[in-house]
Amino acid sequence: MAVSKWQLALEYSSIGVWEYDSELDKVFFSEGSKQIIGINDTNFGSNPDDWNNRVHPEDKAQYYKDFKDHINNIKPMYENEHRVRCEDGSYKWIRDRGKIVEWTKEGQLRRIVGTHTDITARKEKEERLEKYLQLITSQNKRLHNFTHIVSHNLKTHIGNFKSILELHNEATQTSEKEELMSHLKTISDALTDTIIDLDDIINIKSKSENNVLNERVNLHACADKIIASLKLESDRKQVTIYNSIRSLDTLKSNRSYLESILYNLISNAIKYSHPNRRSKIFLQTIHTKDCIKVLISDNGIGIDLKKYEKQLFDMYQTFHGTNREDSRGVGLYITKTQVEALGGQISVESTLDEGSTFTLTFKK
Repeated sequence: MAVSKWQLALEYSSIGVWEYDSELDKVFFSEGSKQIIGINDTNFGSNPDDWNNRVHPEDKAQYYKDFKDHINNIKPMYENEHRVRCEDGSYKWIRDRGKIVEWTKEGQLRRIVGTHTDITARKEKEERLEKYLQLITSQNKRLHNFTHIVSHNLKTHIGNFKSILELHNEATQTSEKEELMSHLKTISDALTDTIIDLDDIINIKSKSENNVLNERVNLHACADKIIASLKLESDRKQVTIYNSIRSLDTLKSNRSYLESILYNLISNAIKYSHPNRRSKIFLQTIHTKDCIKVLISDNGIGIDLKKYEKQLFDMYQTFHGTNREDSRGVGLYITKTQVEALGGQISVESTLDEGSTFTLTFKK
């Protein structure tokens, strides 16, 4: 099979060349095409399906359709983007283009010539941008919902504050004035909490728009620090915490965010430990090819996910059948917001009266 001058020129570029000859029923692949997917076999292409068999299953239908559309004169050129399995088992994204350059006397395909371009870097960048866009959209939606809640709470607190001040001015008895002042203190505390919540979320939103992944944090040491800070509380409730995170596990992250996330999840596990059994909390990591998962498990009172799953990470929600004064229902909301600001995801599995497992998933 003859090799044209332009094919030889492309050998010295990052573009691969292929040519299919219908009479020989073979495909010629340039060294550039084979190098893209790590193939050294000189016979690669003897079987016309050598490349086809490596196309990702999810991409094959469109791959064949685009090729047939050109063969059947529906499209003036063949063009398709698909993933191809490399020799090491990984996949690369290829931009595949071709055009029929010779027909038979019967008007059938004789020769088609095309190029392969490695577009993996571009596709990975597009994927990162898409995930970032989804993250920003999600955070903006959550922030929008949060502003409505905070606005409502601020108006309520201020309205109550004003009403009690008016009653205080009209009161004539000292005991009545003292009782009204006590109510003012309660409203003032609630107003302060709302402002603190607002400040926390604004800080997370502001930092997430900058690059917060500014250091490599040792996960085991970070967890140990939080466990130590909660020792008095865990001892008081007789909760044993097992840190099984690998000592060398690290994550490119924001240390203060990561500490806050672990603190919220571990302190919640302590707070909602089961009153009728020896409580235990387990911390561990699981590695996948691209991600590291941090699991925080407990044998506490659990959460009814059938009832609360959709609003689990919403603002001012509590799920343990308690009216504890220290349960403001912002911890999981802030935790999710911080996890997402770090580019991660948080999920939960829980069974009432058995316990819960929160899973944090981050890119390595």
